[in-house]
Amino acid sequence: MNQFFNTETRKDIIIGSRRWSNYIWGIITSVGGISFVLAGLSSYLKMELLTFTTTSNLAFIPQGIVMIFYGITATFLSLFLWVTIIFDVGSGYNEFNKISGLATIFRFGFPGRNRKILLVYELHQIISVQIKIKDGLNPIREIYLKTNDQKKIPITRVGQPLYLLTIEQQAADLAKFLNVLLEKI
Repeated sequence: MNQFFNTETRKDIIIGSRRWSNYIWGIITSVGGISFVLAGLSSYLKMELLTFTTTSNLAFIPQGIVMIFYGITATFLSLFLWVTIIFDVGSGYNEFNKISGLATIFRFGFPGRNRKILLVYELHQIISVQIKIKDGLNPIREIYLKTNDQKKIPITRVGQPLYLLTIEQQAADLAKFLNVLLEKI
């Protein structure tokens, strides 16, 4: 998370879907999906559509049908990944401005009526910065803004969890900047 701040304003840039891991998974699922479809079609047509392997001797029922099914599924998954990368879903910024007294949370979503997600709160409505840490198989490390009406607004990026020291430092810096409590949930 890139940060730009001085004593009066703070702006955190949030990285969205344009991460190298998404590009890698997009390439892998695209190549794999197309290869599976071509392998399944090769078994149906009894001719080689893939130059690097022999697939025409596979039985169309059940192997060829299953390969086509998995290939189409992987191709649709890769299309979803490429659309999220192209539209940079999840990217945006968190801006905290003491001069205007506003906290602005902005994110890009999928195309449509709700493409731009904009949340604006007055700084005096924020009563604490909360940090949620859960380790294990699916670790969670998130920072929330808690408002006086008990809303919890997530402000961290989606994806790989940040290092424990990094997330704690970011939460502590934000709580200090906003002059509010830092809580662990």
